[in-house]
Amino acid sequence: MHKGSLFIISGPSGAGKGTIYNRVIAATDMKKSISVTTRKPRPGEVEGVHYYFRTEEQYQQMIAAGEFLETAEVHQNYYGTPKAPVFEYLENGHDVLFDIDVNGAKSIKKKYPDAVGIFLMTPTWEILEQRLRDRNTETESSLKIRLSAARRELSQYPLFDYIVFNDVLDVAVHEVLSIIAAEKRKIKNNISAIKKLLEEN
Repeated sequence: MHKGSLFIISGPSGAGKGTIYNRVIAATDMKKSISVTTRKPRPGEVEGVHYYFRTEEQYQQMIAAGEFLETAEVHQNYYGTPKAPVFEYLENGHDVLFDIDVNGAKSIKKKYPDAVGIFLMTPTWEILEQRLRDRNTETESSLKIRLSAARRELSQYPLFDYIVFNDVLDVAVHEVLSIIAAEKRKIKNNISAIKKLLEEN
């Protein structure tokens, strides 16, 4: 069976990674990774669908057992990606798509070097700033913090394999889908199929 591939979509707040991630998932049969978290479920959230909800003690036991591809503390709660379901998807021939920050991407690439990293960015800083302003959720001080964080994230570009400049959403989605399609057609990802054809002759 052809092994699946692991793809990462990352980028700063305002670049549109969540929107593009959802569009790509809807357009393909790629699998989502479901995170483990120590925060309480919100109304409508379902165990095993939105998150795996665990106590902090259970979470720390998972860390000690090396069960995570990546883990982080955010707003006094822990979030992490469990390895087992991701590797099971891959072994069964399914592609897996991540929407994750740069630090998470770095952790995943360290433990799974074959992961394909796609960095999303706006064509200019002015566009990124305007998108953040248009949310009407940022103060001037928080806006500066987000833009400063975006510069630090962009400086990590050597970690990634591709960059997509999200100017027109439909075009950016098409580019991400094209990257995924091209990766799946690489010779190294099709050795078993090629050998099978050669054996038939």
